[in-house]
Amino acid sequence: MSSRQRGFTLIEVMIVVVIVAILAAIAIPNYRDYITRGRIVEATGGLGDARNKMEQFFQDNRTYPTGCQISPTAPGATEVQLQALQNFTLSCGTLAATTYVVTATGVGPMVGFTYTLDQNGTRTSAFTGSGASAGYTAASPNSCWVIRKGGLCS
Repeated sequence: MSSRQRGFTLIEVMIVVVIVAILAAIAIPNYRDYITRGRIVEATGGLGDARNKMEQFFQDNRTYPTGCQISPTAPGATEVQLQALQNFTLSCGTLAATTYVVTATGVGPMVGFTYTLDQNGTRTSAFTGSGASAGYTAASPNSCWVIRKGGLCS
């Protein structure tokens, strides 16, 4: 009786390792970009919610609020409460009776991303080009929220 050996040769194992490495080299950067794009939606959604609250306040009072509070902090009589976000910090910049600017600034894995919205609905994007924002550039003209690399807007 002859004994037949079973198993894989070293060449077969090396080929499988090379194939897995090539697939990982393609998949991991694409997955990271996909996760980043998903986190950007949090900022744009938060800014949209902030705009709704600002405009509702204006409809009720004929003036924009004098400030904003991030939940769970309760707002004052002339302030609005904005929802806290996980990867962005919302802040009310210049507030006046007829104008406002709300900014979403990236924190944690989203450092380098900044999105703004004003009373006219003007949307702008800014990127530092480091970390997750590497490869993202503002659109020209900067009048939209860039949600993908290459200046592609929403």
